[in-house]
Amino acid sequence: MPKPLQQAPAILDGPGVEVSDPHGLLLGYLDWYRHALMRKVAGLSDDQLRTPVEPLGWSPLGLIKHLGWVERRWMRWGFAAEDLLAYPPGGDEAEWNVPAEQPTGSVLDAYRAEVERSRALAADAVLTDSARIGGRFRRPEDAPTLGRILFHLLQEYARHVGQLDVARELIDGQTGE
Repeated sequence: MPKPLQQAPAILDGPGVEVSDPHGLLLGYLDWYRHALMRKVAGLSDDQLRTPVEPLGWSPLGLIKHLGWVERRWMRWGFAAEDLLAYPPGGDEAEWNVPAEQPTGSVLDAYRAEVERSRALAADAVLTDSARIGGRFRRPEDAPTLGRILFHLLQEYARHVGQLDVARELIDGQTGE
């Protein structure tokens, strides 16, 4: 008896092939990487999420925490010019490390909240809209467009999700796409 055919893998990652406008492509790929981040940590124990991976020096949960801050800095403080804390007290050390008393769920919830806020800001704007003045950007000539900010976020995710592939392989041998 022949083996049943398995579903073929998707030809393209990211948004569907019907998406061709730059706004939809950027948002679609950004969401694809956000989901890839969560797929790559799925199945890890709390200890595996929180333990720094050597020789990298950061934990998967620390990477998620960092990306939440990246979303916050570029979309809320940058694009929307919200008056908020853009960097945690303690700098990079605090941004990448998760203290033992900080629950895993609170890190994930904070990350998801930043993503939802970013999505809302991007959904109601066009790629040529410039960042508002007053947050990260003090002068109009320094304010990038939404398109440039989204492209920056996309490259941040692509780089960090690739690094997470390496971390996951070091943790338990799992490899991804």
